[in-house]
Amino acid sequence: MLTFAMSKNLGEVNELINQAATAHPQDFLGLIKRVIALLKEEQKAQSSLVDGRLVHMAPSGEATIIGDLHGDLESLTRILEGSGFLKKAQKGENVHLIFLGDYGDRGLASPEVHYIVLKLKETFTDKVILLRGNHEGPEDMIAYPHDLPIQLKQKYGEEAGTKIMAELRQLFNHLYNAVIIEDRAILVHGGLPSKATSIKDLAYAHQTHPKESHLEEMLWSDPQEEPEGTQPSPRGAGKLFGLDVTKRITRLAGVKVLIRSHEPSSESFKINHEGNVLTLFSTNKPPYMNKYAAYLQIDLSKNIKDANSLKAHIKQVG
Repeated sequence: MLTFAMSKNLGEVNELINQAATAHPQDFLGLIKRVIALLKEEQKAQSSLVDGRLVHMAPSGEATIIGDLHGDLESLTRILEGSGFLKKAQKGENVHLIFLGDYGDRGLASPEVHYIVLKLKETFTDKVILLRGNHEGPEDMIAYPHDLPIQLKQKYGEEAGTKIMAELRQLFNHLYNAVIIEDRAILVHGGLPSKATSIKDLAYAHQTHPKESHLEEMLWSDPQEEPEGTQPSPRGAGKLFGLDVTKRITRLAGVKVLIRSHEPSSESFKINHEGNVLTLFSTNKPPYMNKYAAYLQIDLSKNIKDANSLKAHIKQVG
């Protein structure tokens, strides 16, 4: 079992950790299959809340937004404890937990982090939203290093680990591309698709990939401080996009700010594009050198002026 210093008041967060640490391979496979079924049901309904792989949220209640985790169980534990999400959700409060993707790879607890995130989705289906990151990308764009298959085999054995990874691959294909919080923010993992002409391009980016670059840019791109246009990304995928791209797509979405992850920074968050972009990073474990892991906890009923107005609501753990 993984161990680290924890508060004595973890309560049901601790129970989740125990389940993740001791889950039998068949339990994990069953959980993945059930969450796939839940996601299919949500997306098949195509209600006013879900369009393709785009979630529309009303500006009400509380949202806790979590960036890259990369197998960092300690930071996830502290975020769940600090946010109070489990207790609030169990009481039926209007709360949401939004993950911006990159659940595994690099960190040693990638299997456990995936298990916990999926258990949260199963338990609080309407309150948990799972976005797709570049480490959950399509098979023609697998991030490197991709440690998760190795970690699963080490934990569960060659045969079971291979089966779990295959099922997770199916799950990744059903994760959401983006979230729009009405009048407030658009949330993606990486960047905004520079050639998008409507919100439908974001909602159905998984269907137009790889003919169109929308999904690649949403998973891989980063903001640059150039005011206009795009540049090739040093990542080898996605683009570096300018302020004009951010302003155009946020205007299309009818929101004030882009909230994304994908990039580590020393303080675990940063603001770009004249306050139009907030980047969150929720792990500070190797190979990353940032001081903290960060998450955002906001009252959605309150207006968002820009990313600078969100700084007071960023929580740092480390």
